[in-house]
Order: sequence, then C-alpha cells, then structure tokens
Amino acid sequence: MTSENLQGHRPLSELVGASSGASWLARYSDSLMGVFGTPQRVLVRGQGCYVWDADGKQYLDLLGGIAVNALGHAHPFVTSVISSQLSTLGHVSNFFTSPTQVALAEKLLQLTGAPAGSKVFFANSGTEANEAAFKLARRNATNAAGGKRTKVVALEGAFHGRTMGALALTAKKAYREPFEPLPGGVVHVPFGDIDALAAAVDETTQAVFLEPIQGEAGVVPLPPGYLAAARKLTHDAGALLIVDEVQTGMGRTGTWLAIEGSGIVPDAVTLAKGLGGGFPIGALVTFGAENSARLSAGQHGTTFGGNPVATAAALATVHAIETQGVLAKVRAVGERLRTALAALPEVAEVRGRGLLLGIDLTGPGGDAAQVPAGANLAAAVVNQALEAGFIINAPGPRTIRLAPPLILTAAQADTFVAALPALVAAAADHLAQTAKETK
Repeated sequence: MTSENLQGHRPLSELVGASSGASWLARYSDSLMGVFGTPQRVLVRGQGCYVWDADGKQYLDLLGGIAVNALGHAHPFVTSVISSQLSTLGHVSNFFTSPTQVALAEKLLQLTGAPAGSKVFFANSGTEANEAAFKLARRNATNAAGGKRTKVVALEGAFHGRTMGALALTAKKAYREPFEPLPGGVVHVPFGDIDALAAAVDETTQAVFLEPIQGEAGVVPLPPGYLAAARKLTHDAGALLIVDEVQTGMGRTGTWLAIEGSGIVPDAVTLAKGLGGGFPIGALVTFGAENSARLSAGQHGTTFGGNPVATAAALATVHAIETQGVLAKVRAVGERLRTALAALPEVAEVRGRGLLLGIDLTGPGGDAAQVPAGANLAAAVVNQALEAGFIINAPGPRTIRLAPPLILTAAQADTFVAALPALVAAAADHLAQTAKETK
C-alpha cells in the first residue's frame, strides 16, 4: 500500500481513543457482557514477559494469557511473520488451502510423533478442538459385536471448554448446570482412580477424555501409571483415548507434549493455547488412518480454522521454540522455580512440570492459622501480586497457578519467589482485617 493509499486513514490510537484505566473499565461495563466479571486491569502494551496497563504500570506476566503467550508479547519474529502473511493473503475459507496450513499440519504430525495415516483438523480454540474430538468419539459408535457405543468417560476435575459438547466433558457443576441438558452419555469418574476408570470403560464406551495435568483444577498431574492403564483399558474395550493437551502442549511442560515419555500412543490429541503464540488457533491431531477416517467430508467444519495468518503464526511460534532452545530453558527455569518455591514456608506444595505450576499456600511464615477460616487466600494473593507488579492466577482458594511465557528468565522467576512471602503476609493481613470489619 502506497503512502497515497494510506492518506486519510487514522492510527489505531485515534480509533479507540485514550483514557485512564478507570475510564476504560467504566466503558467496559457499559458495553461488554459481564461473563468475565470486572477485568483486573486494562492492558495496553506488552514486550517479552512484561505488560503495561493504561495508567503506565508495569507487570511481570506469570500467567501468559493462561498458557497462551508462549513466546511472550510482541515477539519480533512472530509479529513479522504474521504481518508478512496478512499483507499477502489473510483469509480464503476452507474451500481452499494454503501453504502455511499444509506446512503446519505436517509439522504437528512430526512433533507429536503421530504414525502413518495421521491427520490434522484446525480450529480456532481449545474448546473447538475438543468439540471436534467429541464428534470423533461419536463416530466410534459400534462395538465388535455390533452393539451400540453411547458412553464417553471423562474425569472429575476436568476442564475441556465451555461450548456445549466440550462443556458436557467438563466436570464443574457451576459451569454445567445453567446450560443443561447437555449432550448426553458423558460420565465423570474420580480423578486418578484406575479402578473407577476400569469399571466405567466397557464395550459401550466411545472414548475416554483426559488431561495429563488438570490445569483448571489447580495444576494436578495424573498419577504415575494412569496413562498406561487408560491406554490398555481403552484398547481392550475398543474405545478411543483422547488426550487434551490444550494447556499442557506445545512446550509448556518442557516437551512438545506432556505425554511424551509415557509410552502411550493415543487415538487423538487436542492442541491450542500456546500453539499460535497468542494468535487464535486450535488443532485436533488424529493418530493412525482408522481414526483419521472417522470424520469424512461434510461432517465437520469451520470458517476461520486453519486460515493462512493463524497457521503462519503457529509455524513461526514452533520455529522459534525449536531454534532458540526454548524447551531446555523451560525445563531449567521451571525446575529452578519449583525448587525455590517449595523451600518457602508459605508454600505447602508445588505441582506440575516445566512452566505450568500449581502452588498450594499455607499462611505467613507457614502459619495457616493466620488466615481466617474459609477465606480465599489465593485470590487475596493475586490482588496483592497485581499491586506489586505480578500477574498470577488463583484456580482454587489456596492455590495459585503460574503459566508464564516459555521465555521467562531465571532472574525474572527469582523476583517472584523473593516477593511471594510478603504477598502472602499482606493478603493474610487484609483478610484478617476484612473478617474483623464484617463481624
């Protein structure tokens, strides 16, 4: 586009206007649905592992858009690839394909170790990838004896998304009950209980869905041996084993998939979040020719999924992770962070792998009695952290979650470890004061 073509076009700052954080939040409440509650801050800029709000305050982003911004914010290579692709070809619909779509599918088949005959379906998010996987499961409708398969098994504590099919797989009642009846045939079994899984999986089972590490439940890994047991049970029953790696995949745990090293080959894996480095994209990877043939032409689709810009963003993200030694850094910084946090008296337990960590808190100096009974300590710590310039998350009343950009440095991680005891103490003081005032 020439300078003449650009004349008369207004810059983005003029299109959206300028305002303080408080003013933006007021405008937000007047114009956006309240499904997310009140935003914690209005963010306007990011660079690497840092973001800035509308009032100029800087934060170390230890949540990464909930495990999305794999390479941090405004990564120069990713942004240049997106800009280049968008200036060439942005969207074509799936009546056509593009080189970036084909190249990314090939790359994902390589990275996941998928056998011959495996295929990829591209979507726009994790929940959409899981919707596609749910449809794949429904296509496993008949058992060897000619009987009907009608049941899908998921785990208690599971989070697979909020669209209707993915929501049926999700266990949390607060998410499910307002929208029932949900798609039927889904049963939830106790997390980590192999005997309960064995009792549920039979010749009527279409598939078992599971996450190697349950992120929304507080970063809770499956116990040793569970994946292998699930693979054997599903294989023997003719059911599919579908692994949700939306949060754990694409290097988050220090390997491309969290199931690497488990010895299992699933029937399908779902991916999203970190796949696009901040650009919306999801994927269903089907393993083997039989599974890849379960969905045929016309049985599923998407308008935007796998478009040239999204697949270019994902290719750039994967390339940067591969060529910049990111996986090794994730393992090293993640272990450093885990070890340092576990040594703090304010921390009862640290779970997870790589840069997906769940931290169970006790109280100031390890004294849980300093926190009022029933108080949400984790949420109070999140608020104190924001004031101190850290973005973290509280999936439970005593648990905080870290899912920072995979490029987090050891020095950056150390600043949070050093700050956490004071954050817990301040949160406990605030909760105690609030409890006194409400008596």
